[in-house]
Amino acid sequence: MSTTSFPPNRQRGLALHIILFIVLALISGLAAWQAYESTVNVMLTVFILVAAVTFFPLPFLAYRTYALIWGNYGLSRDSLNLQWGLRVEEIPLSDVEWVRTTRDLASPLNLPVIRLPGSVLGVRRHPELGIVEFLASDTTNLLLVATAKRVYAISPGDPHEFVQSFARAIEMGSLSPLSARSVYPSFVVIEAWENPLTRYFWISGLLMNIGLLVWVSLLAPTLPDIPLGFTPSGTPLEPVDGLLLILLPIISLFLFFIGWIAGLFFYRRQQQKNLAFILWGSSSLTALLFLIAVLFILTTPV
Repeated sequence: MSTTSFPPNRQRGLALHIILFIVLALISGLAAWQAYESTVNVMLTVFILVAAVTFFPLPFLAYRTYALIWGNYGLSRDSLNLQWGLRVEEIPLSDVEWVRTTRDLASPLNLPVIRLPGSVLGVRRHPELGIVEFLASDTTNLLLVATAKRVYAISPGDPHEFVQSFARAIEMGSLSPLSARSVYPSFVVIEAWENPLTRYFWISGLLMNIGLLVWVSLLAPTLPDIPLGFTPSGTPLEPVDGLLLILLPIISLFLFFIGWIAGLFFYRRQQQKNLAFILWGSSSLTALLFLIAVLFILTTPV
């Protein structure tokens, strides 16, 4: 049976997420560059903190942008499919008890604390409905879909048409009832962890990055001026304060985290799992190269 798609409104949310991502990325990059150029003083610490704080939300913004782009509500005679990023819920239509708007509630619906236009996600408890999971892009067109397990708050672009289509599907009845299926983002992490090669890449890369960060953190304050690069001819650059060596393990850790997140996106699809292994293996190799770079810098005569 064909499935009718009811995508959420995306334009406003996508614009906001992309603008926030670009602004934070620019601030983080500029602060990292200023930290590299700065001498050892209080401003160096400020620049490093600003770079870290503005970088931290970027993976979450990237994921929520991805989830919004591919978010969809599919309805057929057999099932209701809710998809939001790595979160997938396939509900047999016979398991749906009712669909209604939030205006029908006697008590107001508490919204997720952390939300943006285009990204209303999270789980809240309602005194009448119990657990409510939000998979929505905005709060103006919320519909509530009730099952025996929990209630889902969704936001199809045309809620009136969605309700009418749901009523027609219920009237026609199911042709071939399906089994319920739930996929959570954490499930992808657990599934990947069960692979021995994945565990090797994750653990080795993480240990190298943590070890490098601890080692350089203890060593950097005692270092004299050191070169942090080489000219095209292979000669060392002008020496800088040794404390700036801390930038290398920080950059390595950032790259490892980005590679870890990107690999999870590929791992969830069977035909793209090899790309996930390549990314995770490359992240571990990058950590090793940063470790070698630090050793090379420390042994390079000024």
